[in-house]
Amino acid sequence: MAGRGTLGQNAGVQPRGIHHVSINVNDVAKAIDFYTEVLGFSCRQDRPDLGIAGAWLEGGGQQVHLLELPPPPASGPHFAVLVDDLGATVAQLRDRGVEVSDPSPIGTSLQAFLYDPSGNQVELHQLGA
Repeated sequence: MAGRGTLGQNAGVQPRGIHHVSINVNDVAKAIDFYTEVLGFSCRQDRPDLGIAGAWLEGGGQQVHLLELPPPPASGPHFAVLVDDLGATVAQLRDRGVEVSDPSPIGTSLQAFLYDPSGNQVELHQLGA
């Protein structure tokens, strides 16, 4: 079955990391405020005119691309933001009035979830907790 090979079996592709993820949002301005003011991303100025309203954000060397298009239904795809101290991050967000789930273990890590203004799920992830 294509795409289901054993780790290292497909020597033709050598991924170095994730460059960006794209998410659909109802309102680009509200999404920019959320991702920059709440989650600490910065807004890049090099996005070309793609014929669709949007923005390119950067955080930790990776990018999130916002597209002003209808978002998927709740509990659809999500991406994870890596943080050093999940407990402190959750407390800081809750102090700002952001609803965040309680941290829970996942393997040897911790995770918590929140939603952006368009209903996109965002995971907060701490390694090796």
